[in-house]
Amino acid sequence: QVALVESGGGLVQAGGSLRLSCAASVRFFSSSTMAWFRQTPGKDREFVAAITWSGGGIYYADSVKGRFAISRDNAKSMVYLQMNSLLPEDTAVYFCAAESLDYGPEYPPSQDAKYGYWGQGTQVTVSS
Repeated sequence: QVALVESGGGLVQAGGSLRLSCAASVRFFSSSTMAWFRQTPGKDREFVAAITWSGGGIYYADSVKGRFAISRDNAKSMVYLQMNSLLPEDTAVYFCAAESLDYGPEYPPSQDAKYGYWGQGTQVTVSS
């Protein structure tokens, strides 16, 4: 059974902070690249951040560099996204994703085709 469950979303004022968490029940979690994506109505899913299995590789979208930080705890099968200096344009549903070890290595961390498992999403709303 594969499951990714996000939590920590909510309503925050611009300039504020939120910390998203993703609890993963994914086989070989500690071997998988994990990522956060986000999506707003009518738009394609957008890459936010990714972290390799060891934490040695971390990647961010340009729009969140310097404001967001991704981390993981392999012992707890958790992934986190610390979001600071939030902007109204950060408003979206945020999804946690786990790499498919079957085909994931063919794709770069920022490409959603890399990921075979997705959570249900958590809403983040930033008011101006």
